[in-house]
Amino acid sequence: QVLLVESGGGLAQAGASLRLSCKPSGGAFTEDNLGWFRRAPGKAREFVADIAWSTNTTYYAESVKGRFFISKDNTKNTVYLQMNSLKPEDTAVYYCAPVIPGSIIVPVTFQWGQGTQVTVSS
Repeated sequence: QVLLVESGGGLAQAGASLRLSCKPSGGAFTEDNLGWFRRAPGKAREFVADIAWSTNTTYYAESVKGRFFISKDNTKNTVYLQMNSLKPEDTAVYYCAPVIPGSIIVPVTFQWGQGTQVTVSS
């Protein structure tokens, strides 16, 4: 199984922007859909957005719709999450993962990476 590596997190003020990146640690993406998830302190991991590799169809959680944008660059083998108008409640560790098409479910066999920390100050 290909491991996914997230990067691009950091500290930002409310209203600022950050862009996260996700790349496979070796080889290329083999999944049909790639998604971003996040886990805030004391909360369960939640779905943020996903993109279909072949059609570029995207889907977003209501909490980020209109502020976050998922995209991919096939030539760089990278999936991005552009996060605009950040809010303190966006503070979380962000992860990328494959998503079963037509759902927001991650295969149970997937090994989560380290994620990248995003901290938004008010």
